Amino acid sequence: MNAFEKYKNAMKRYIFSLALSATSLICFAQANISPAKKQSKTIAITGATVHVGNGTVIENGTILFGKGKIISVTANGQVPQDDVLRIVATGKHIYPGFIAATTNLGLTEIEAVKATLDFQEIGDFNSHIRSIVAYNTDSKVPATLRSNGILMAQPTPQGGTVSGSSSVVQLDAWNWEDAVIKTDDAMHVTWPVTPRFRGGFGGFGRPQQSPEALAERTQAAIAQLTSFFAEAKAYSEMGKPDVINTRFEAMKKVFAGNEKLFISADSQKDIVAAVNFAKKFGITPVITGADEAYLIIDFLKDNNITLVVKQPHALPNNNDDDVNMPYKNAAVLANAGLNVVLSIDGYWQQRNLPFMAGTVTAWGLDKEKALSTITLNAAKAMGVDKTTGSIEAGKDATFFISAGDALDMRTNKVEQAFIQGRDINLDNLHKQLDKKFSDKYAAEKK
Repeated sequence: MNAFEKYKNAMKRYIFSLALSATSLICFAQANISPAKKQSKTIAITGATVHVGNGTVIENGTILFGKGKIISVTANGQVPQDDVLRIVATGKHIYPGFIAATTNLGLTEIEAVKATLDFQEIGDFNSHIRSIVAYNTDSKVPATLRSNGILMAQPTPQGGTVSGSSSVVQLDAWNWEDAVIKTDDAMHVTWPVTPRFRGGFGGFGRPQQSPEALAERTQAAIAQLTSFFAEAKAYSEMGKPDVINTRFEAMKKVFAGNEKLFISADSQKDIVAAVNFAKKFGITPVITGADEAYLIIDFLKDNNITLVVKQPHALPNNNDDDVNMPYKNAAVLANAGLNVVLSIDGYWQQRNLPFMAGTVTAWGLDKEKALSTITLNAAKAMGVDKTTGSIEAGKDATFFISAGDALDMRTNKVEQAFIQGRDINLDNLHKQLDKKFSDKYAAEKK
């Protein structure tokens, strides 16, 4: 056996042991965390500062909710004297549940273990893929998010040109049927882009393609995407077909306006091309990524485009961009009057979502508007704003009580959270490990 084969076998043993350890941790941790039971009694929360989510702040507010729905939100409201459970939250803050947009949460568990990754399919045109049926409610990650106020998410498929449909879920459920708020809320497309040409020779000694060849390949991909949409639209208009095409069948709701179209594009050229492409088919898209959206604000406003922008903690996309452009991007766009949603890549990182919104406030966006980027604006982009996204009468009672400012990691302390009126368990593996080792080292000092 040569040195390379020995190295390969050693790595295989290491990866196997890592996967076994991770699996063991998952099997034995958090067994005490079960989804909460349905709300059985009307509840009134009084005395808190209520951040509605639409820019309004109610001091000394009273929230009355029952059967999972908000009955009223008032300032100095009177609490009925009949069978109502009263929670006094004087000096505390109440926020709508934060929403994690365009995430693979629940579709992946351990990045190093392939068997736990279920967010990407083979092929370029996978419109028939539905992330909701792969959503794992037994994941250990959502509990860590709930502790920071993230109570809803949009599990999103990835890969290819047309990745498939996302859905909106709440993060306290036995199975995906219980979790779902809206199935198939958006179809996700990645706009074909030309890789930046760096010249010379690439990996493995093979010369890279010329800029002309790369541009030609991109145009061919755009032509394929256009052809796919044209055929799918024609299919949607033909009534009941003799032969079912599952990929085209899945596009019917997009053309009917019952499902949003999210297109990932970063450069101003690609954003314009993506918007104009969607308009040809009578669709107003949501643009995700949007690094250079600040360069075409008038165009985006004229076309009523919603933007899902990346997290601010990043490097500039171009050499001649301001070094702080990612930090102020959301503020520039929102202050210009655009509907802006803030997102973070990945899944476990989503627990930092409120602090990303807090960063945006430091770079020019009003704090309540920053709150909207992870609550009501997100709900509007996903088409669920009639039922969630803000603390208003008639909507789901999905909100949480924090001891301090929830957008500041120093004061974000979620003390109690409700999802559709259910008082959820805020324990998680992180808290359990913290207590375990705090107890251990405290005992050793004695």
